[in-house]
Amino acid sequence: MSAAAGDPGFVPPPYPYDRLTEMVRVASDHRGGAVDLSIGTPTDAPPPEVVDALARSGAERGYPPSVGTGELRGAAAKWLEERFGVQPGSAALAACVGTKEFVAGLPHWLALRQPSRDTVLYPAVSYPSYAMGATLARCRAVPVAVGPDWTLELDSISQEDAERALCLWVNSPGNPAGGVDDLGAVAQWGRSHGVPVFSDECYVEFTWEHRPVASGGEPGASILEHGSDGVVAVHSLSKRSNLAGLRVGFYAGDEELVGYLSELRKHAGFMVPGPTQAAAAVALGSQDHVREQRARYAERLEFMASLLASIGIEAPLPGGGFYLWVPAPDGDSWALTRYLAQRLGVVASPGEFYGSAGSAHVRLAMVRPMEDLERVAQRLR
Repeated sequence: MSAAAGDPGFVPPPYPYDRLTEMVRVASDHRGGAVDLSIGTPTDAPPPEVVDALARSGAERGYPPSVGTGELRGAAAKWLEERFGVQPGSAALAACVGTKEFVAGLPHWLALRQPSRDTVLYPAVSYPSYAMGATLARCRAVPVAVGPDWTLELDSISQEDAERALCLWVNSPGNPAGGVDDLGAVAQWGRSHGVPVFSDECYVEFTWEHRPVASGGEPGASILEHGSDGVVAVHSLSKRSNLAGLRVGFYAGDEELVGYLSELRKHAGFMVPGPTQAAAAVALGSQDHVREQRARYAERLEFMASLLASIGIEAPLPGGGFYLWVPAPDGDSWALTRYLAQRLGVVASPGEFYGSAGSAHVRLAMVRPMEDLERVAQRLR
């Protein structure tokens, strides 16, 4: 049936990063071209053994299991145990086709499960897919206020919104601002209000503050350390292992929730390609390449923060993640974005991409190699 005359139906808004065309043009006028720090796309090489596993898996012919191969799920469970000291059962962990599709599709699947609820709670300054997923499912997208440290202010959630909530999203460390939440408090809030909590932990390997984990001695925390009842942790290999192009992640936690979602996704045909699953299992078996990547991001964050300070722009180091969340000197994020393009040849993301509460900031992704950042520094000389 066609839409009524004059009613176009749903019209997707412009994709945020498509709005940067003019800034790319301005930055490209510099000798050596633009240095694009607008998107968190990894540029460093993945481990060679992972690429080798991708090429030699022999898994190209058959349909891969939607829930994930035993090899992948076993590797993910072992990583969770070694990294965070948690042991999800085999029925409490499943694969997803990269975590972005999981984030964007989740409200639709949860609304089928609880049709009396219609609200998605998410951080007021956050990755756009949390809100867009709610919109695509015809749900209410309700931002939760964040404090000066860019973590959730749970007390700001109204009783009405809690009663209508399908889920609460938390992203720790957070994109774009790098806040590190108290995940125990978030899990407790969800349980006390009967709201499932989904914890997006794709930047957990790049946590720069807070306590070390129980085993391994590396910074970072998972919500699963506070029990699995009513919570699901979502993990990605895109950032951890520089495998964004393979589109593979997994989710683990509450057995009933994971079971419901994995069965529904099986019917919908969501399957991580077989060779990708084989490569992901190898990647999860190693922490050495992750430690090397941590060192790269730490160096780049400190270098760029110092460079910006030299021209009078404050760029606080984040609690986690690999982004600099830079306050615009006059509160105008687009003006600072244009200045960075004109002065440094750098393409940045205006904070409004991540919610109106971020409109006075600019995000810089430290994904480019040091030689690119050094080229930016040379432009100041």
